[in-house]
Formats: sequence, C-alpha cells, structure tokens
Amino acid sequence: MTQVLDDPATRTPGRPETVARRLDIDGLRALAIALVVVYHVWSLRVSGGVDVFLMISAYFLTASFLRKAEGGRPLRLGGYWLGRFRRLLPAAAVTIIGTLGLIWMWFPRSTWSDLLEQAWASLFYVENWALAAAEVDYYARDLVLPSPFQHFWSLSVQGQVFLAWPLLIVVALGVARLLRVRPRPALIAVFSVVFAASLAYSIHITAENQAFAYFDTGARLWEFAIGSLLALLTPWLRLPRVLAAVVGWLGIAALIACGLLLDVRAGFPGYLALWPTLAAAAVIIAGEGDTRGGPARLLSAWPFQRLGTIAYALYLVHWPILITYLLLFDPPSVTLGAGATVIGLSLVLAIVITYGIEQPLQRWQPLSRNTPALALVVVLIGLTTVPLTIWQRVEAQTVAEAARQVPNPGAAILFDPLIVEPDDAVPLLPDAGSLDAEWVWYDECPADALASVLVETCSHRAAEQPSRSVLVIGDSHAQQWGGALTPIAEEEGWELTTLLRGGCAFAADEPAPWADDCDEWRAAAAAYAVEAKPDLIVLMGTKTVPESPDERALQGLDVSIRDLSAAGAPLVLLRDNPRFAENIFACVELGGPDAAECSRDRSAVLAARNPADVFEGDDVHVVDLTDYLCPDLTCPPVIGGVVIYIDHDHITRTYAESLAPILREALQHALRW
Repeated sequence: MTQVLDDPATRTPGRPETVARRLDIDGLRALAIALVVVYHVWSLRVSGGVDVFLMISAYFLTASFLRKAEGGRPLRLGGYWLGRFRRLLPAAAVTIIGTLGLIWMWFPRSTWSDLLEQAWASLFYVENWALAAAEVDYYARDLVLPSPFQHFWSLSVQGQVFLAWPLLIVVALGVARLLRVRPRPALIAVFSVVFAASLAYSIHITAENQAFAYFDTGARLWEFAIGSLLALLTPWLRLPRVLAAVVGWLGIAALIACGLLLDVRAGFPGYLALWPTLAAAAVIIAGEGDTRGGPARLLSAWPFQRLGTIAYALYLVHWPILITYLLLFDPPSVTLGAGATVIGLSLVLAIVITYGIEQPLQRWQPLSRNTPALALVVVLIGLTTVPLTIWQRVEAQTVAEAARQVPNPGAAILFDPLIVEPDDAVPLLPDAGSLDAEWVWYDECPADALASVLVETCSHRAAEQPSRSVLVIGDSHAQQWGGALTPIAEEEGWELTTLLRGGCAFAADEPAPWADDCDEWRAAAAAYAVEAKPDLIVLMGTKTVPESPDERALQGLDVSIRDLSAAGAPLVLLRDNPRFAENIFACVELGGPDAAECSRDRSAVLAARNPADVFEGDDVHVVDLTDYLCPDLTCPPVIGGVVIYIDHDHITRTYAESLAPILREALQHALRW
C-alpha cells in the first residue's frame, strides 16, 4: 500500500509527490466526515469527528514543515498561506453564496441581520468568535434554528491555526538553530508545551463557561498539538503487527461510539475531547509499518478514498441543506428517508464543487505561482463580499423606510373605541430588520457613584426638572417595560434610572444560571435604591414558565421587598408576560399574523390568578396588564398591527409603547397620584 505524510490541500499542482502517501489517513478523514454528517442529520448531535479533522490538519501541516526543515529547504510561509487559502476558499465561497441564496428565499427576515454578519465572519475565518460572543450575550437573539453558517466555526479555528502554526514552527526552528538543536526535538518540546497549556486552559474554561469554550480557539489548540506531536513522534510509534491491529480497531470503535456515549456539544472541548482525538491517533499509529489485520486496509479502500476526496465540500454543504430542510418542514425528527435525501443532495453538491470547481482550480498551472494565486483569493473574496454588501445596504434602506411608517395602533384598539384595526395591506410593526432597536436603553450612569458590579447594568434618562424619580430593577423582563415607561416619563417629566442584569431577576432566592454574580448584584442594587431614595421602584412580581400555566411569584421576593423598605418608596410589582417554546416573531413571519400555531390559550401559559397578589399592601402595588396581552382568553401574536413578542418571551418595545396609557392609568390608580 502506498502511503503519504502529505496533505493534498498543500500540494503544488504539477509537482510529483516525493513522500509516500498515507491513504488510511485520507480514509480516516472520510470516516470522520461521515460521522459528522450522520450525527448531524439524524440527531443534531455532535460526533467528535470535527475534533479528528482538527488533529489531522495539524498532523499534515507539521509533517510537511518538518520535512522541509530537515531537508534544508526554505519554508516560504507566504507561498504556504496562499496555497492553503487558494485551496480552501473556492468551496467556502461557493457555499457561503449558496447559503445566502437559501436565506433569501426561505429564512425569516428577522434572522437576516444576524446571518449576514455570520456570513462575513465565516468568509474571514472568525465565525467561532462570533458564535462565542453570542453564547455569552444574554440579549443575543436566538435564531429559529441553528445558523446555517454555524459549522464554519471549526473552519475558522483551522484557518487561524493555519496562520499561527507556521509562525510558531518558524520561531521554534530559529531558536533551535541558535541553540544548535535538531528541528524535531525542538518542535516536540514546543508542541508539548502548547498541548499542556491549552489542555489546562480548556479544562478550566469548559468548567467555567462551556458554551464559550466550545468555540474558543485557545481551548482547541491542544487538539492541533496532538496532531503535531503525532507527526513528530512517528519514528518511535511503530507497534508490533498484532498489537497495531488491536489498537487500530479499538480506535475505530471508540471513534464511532464517541457521539453515542458522550454529550459532545455540552461537554467539549475540555478533557472529554481526548476521546476522539486519541481514538484517531490510535488509528494513525496502527497504520504505521505492517498494517495486515488492522483498519488501514479498510480505510484505504475505494469508497473511503472517494469520500475523503469530497470530504471538505461535503462538510461545507450538508449543514445549510439540513438546516433549510428543518426550517421548511419543521419535522419532530428526521426520518430515515428524509435524512437520506439530505445526505444524497449533499453528496451531489459536494461532488460538483470538488470536481467542477475545486480541483480544476487546483490543477490550473498558472495558479501554482504566487501572483495568480493571490489574484484568485482576492476575486473569490470579492465575489462573496459584493452580494453581502448590497444586501446589507438594501436592508438598511428598508429599515429606514419602515421607521417613517405611521405607527400602527397596537394595544390602543383594545381601549380606544375610535381606533380600528389597520388594513391588512399595512405592514406589521416592528420591522423585521430593526429588532435590535426593540430593546430599551438609556444613557450610562456616572460610574463613580456606583458599586463596580452595577456599572455596566445602570442606565439613566434625565429630565430637566424631574417631577418624580423612578427606579426600575430587574432582568430583561423588567427592561422590556421601559417601552411603556418611557412615554410616561416624557409626558410626566420623570427621571428614569434602570438597574438591569440579564438573567438576574431581582428576588433573593430566584435561580440565575446566566449570572454568576447575581447575588452580589442584587445586594448592590438594593443598597443603591436605599441610598437614592426614588419616588417609585418598579420590579417584576412573577415568572411564567414556557408553554405552562405554572406561573409563580419570584422566589425570595418577600426578602427583596423587605430590603427595599428602607428606601421609603412605594413598590410596583408587574406581572410577567407569557413565555413560549418558539420564536413568536419568526412564527408570524413564517405563518402570518393569524396563524393558529402562533397563538395560545391564556389558561395554557398563565396561572388563573396573579401569584403576586399576595404581596399587595399599603406600599406594594401589583399591576397586571394581562388583559392587553391575552384579550378574550387568547394570547395572540399580533394586536393592532403590532407583533407583541420579539422572540420567545420578550415584549417588543413597539407594543409596550402602545400600552403606556394603560400603565399610566394603573400606576395612578395604585399610587393615587
């Protein structure tokens, strides 16, 4: 069997190969992509196959640079980088452009803004950081489904390593030359340090914030380091034939079982990612030397070789096809036939991209020179950025035109007999392209007057001669009522201050999985309120449960009310709005404002009585606006031409603004102003 220590992606067209090719590693890469696709399609789980991809890419890269260093040949980083991205960009650019077409035709417009940003991030190999930032941003909107660009996170990590790894190798070799150390031992020492440091960091950050760690390049470097060490230690890793066969088959079995036995998406990277990477390492080690009885012959067979050839393109196209299928048909699960159709279509497109675009460009002799290769990279980037730029500019113009639209009445049709339902031809508000503006923010508070934990959570709306000072404390569900409070403040001359911490309800014992410092924040917020002595404090009184009538008062709210008593201000407790299992705004986009699937019976999402009523007293007043969210015992998605919800459970600013007269009346009645 002919074998190679060379990555086909780095070969220069027209030059003969001088190093034996490892066909079994090509087959291992094919097995990894097959696992990725199968697990994605039929379970939306993660298989560990991507971790194998990362490791193998470093294996090839390091082996290639080591051969050049030991042979005294120049490393030529510029040529390497051009060759690498000349290989990667054609298929990536085609996939990005094709995915944009799918988004244009079928995805809700409310998702476009986020997805266009992810297209940019995918093109420039920073999608992993875009996803990591969204994981730690409480206000990042959940998409209807995972992003069709989400799988570019691993390619982004690879692209970053393809830039950094050669630089690290060059520096290490330069130091080794000064110290008169041979290249191989020097690189072994360097990558051993990278492995240990990155694995330690990965274990730490995975325990602290697994959602962020999953996309963190630093938490993944050790997987590349394993591949590099494997390439460097090859001379010492030959096993006896029988032992090699056993190790190889155990590696195959472990790799296949990884996604079945481990919750890869929720537990990786950390130490758990040692499972698939070491399983792949076992297969690679078993393929050295005499491979009789081992998996190398199977992996070198024609089906694995053909699949390995299209593996990169298959990885690129299968995910957007799968996500589009799930969006269009919304199946409870992917059936065997539907999954086979998704995979079959993905295979066809992968073959077309590989043999119709990728390989012809690789074999075109002029592109073996740096200048034409650079021109190709620039052209591919341009072909992708042009539609992205045009699309975003058109969207910006559409949003601006929507802002000039005469406001729809919203809740006013429920209490003003002179207002009628807007005509069906009138566009719904808010505009799908401006949902980020549906959150209410004021100016920053002076930092010198705040405890450090409050600085980034405090905002202030000043008034020239304030008639009253109002303080709002709570999480995003308290924040959403700023849409109704702001018009009241403008008319009444109120000064508004908000202390808002996403995921941290202001109640002493309420769980806060999103906010590690929630208890500290609550204590600081209460202390601020006592010192500021506002005329009114607004809090949330209840918390609803998605698709359930199990609404309850916030846990420990009585303690928090007692803590605020020293402020001497009356308290208003607002009842929570219904919460849902789906994005209601997207539901309206996909099904229309009258879609039955977007409505709920009030009894299915709210308690029969307001659980906060028990707190009603001389200084505590409960305000319940449920009748304007769920009139006639039904909770519709749209009232008066305004979509009520921005996502699964937050009210749009536009609808809250239409509730301002009702909230003013409720406050006047409760507080006898």
